[in-house]
Amino acid sequence: MQIWVDADACPRVIKDILYRAARRVEVPLILVANQPLQVPLSPLISTRQVAGGFDVADDYIAAQVAAGDIVVTADIPLAAEVVEKGAHALNPRGELYTRNNIRQRLAMRDFMEEMRSTGQVSGGPPPLNQQDRQAFANQLDRLMAKRAVAGK
Repeated sequence: MQIWVDADACPRVIKDILYRAARRVEVPLILVANQPLQVPLSPLISTRQVAGGFDVADDYIAAQVAAGDIVVTADIPLAAEVVEKGAHALNPRGELYTRNNIRQRLAMRDFMEEMRSTGQVSGGPPPLNQQDRQAFANQLDRLMAKRAVAGK
């Protein structure tokens, strides 16, 4: 198992949680972005810089991810691809995307995109708060515990 991070938009505080988790459970953590990233020195933590452009990092992650991996992303189409491949998709607010909820999330995303394009809705989600950080850390711990139980 590896942890993949759609790192361009991932909040710093979430990356910090991931760095600690990777070292604690000794699992490879790969951050993918279209810009250089500074990460802690660790044989478990690496980066992949991809070309700039729409969805380039997402496409890279989707091509590399394997069943059982964890992908941290707020991008719902990427999450849908990841879930389809048998991997876990977790957003930075702690929501785990599953086969049971991903279609609903895609439909809501498309609806909100349409509302924004017509000017009926503006802005994005609220800033990440302590409750979101805790939800993310808890969900990540649950996924890691499953890994430990499975003996991987």
